[in-house]
Amino acid sequence: MKYIGPHVSASGGVENAPLNAKAVDASAFALFTKNQRQWVSPPLTAKSMEQFKANCAEAGISPDHILPHDSYLINLGQPDDALIGKSRNAFFDEMKRCEQLGLKMLNFHPGSHLNQISLDQCLNRIAESINLALERTEGVTAVIENTAGQGSNVGFSFEHIAIIIDKVEDKSRVGVCIDTCHTYSAGYDLKTEEGYRDTWAEFDRTIGSHYLKAIHLNDTKKELASRVDRHESIGKGLLGMPFFERFMQDPRFDNMPLILETPDESLWTEEIQLLKGLQK
Repeated sequence: MKYIGPHVSASGGVENAPLNAKAVDASAFALFTKNQRQWVSPPLTAKSMEQFKANCAEAGISPDHILPHDSYLINLGQPDDALIGKSRNAFFDEMKRCEQLGLKMLNFHPGSHLNQISLDQCLNRIAESINLALERTEGVTAVIENTAGQGSNVGFSFEHIAIIIDKVEDKSRVGVCIDTCHTYSAGYDLKTEEGYRDTWAEFDRTIGSHYLKAIHLNDTKKELASRVDRHESIGKGLLGMPFFERFMQDPRFDNMPLILETPDESLWTEEIQLLKGLQK
């Protein structure tokens, strides 16, 4: 079974996110557990945590199908020794919030070398950052999202992600989220039938399909290998409906959160129903 939903607002408190997901008939959702534009936010209250769990139950959405995303300010590959601690502390706080909310995963972009250190040094820093967070938390899997490769961002290559995972000590608590827009923009041709087959075969060969925990299911505005991250609504971009039909009929993506980060939230209910209808 496929579990689909968007990245919903948690404005007014995290407890509102599952209600916002329910309103668009979602069976999965993503959220920020704190203000993503601030380094430090007030701790979660006991009331918010209790209400969040109750509202998830009311919406009929399991923690298995909720994919929180960390702040975009965080750079776990930060090259500056004086600044890396700030990102690591913020990442630990995000992992701890997930633990408090009874959530099982935290999705994050791996980081950037900012053209100040080598790729290998950056990947090492990211893995070290993950290890530090896992040592201080329990029960939450660190889920690395592949990137489009804009600027100095790493993680656009499956090889980058494999190197990071290889250096993570507790491999039972690390996973991968594949963003379909990022994948295409990074140069993996998900659009054609042959490219789709080859891309997932390469993922399995390079990283391992058992590490796949979630999907960001987005169409794209930019060309193959453009290295530009621009999401588009389902079926309205360059990936097109044949890709989404192929994806929705692929049993490899059952029982994990399929998260829409499509730009027009007024279409979310329609997109969810459209995707559901593509299943056989």
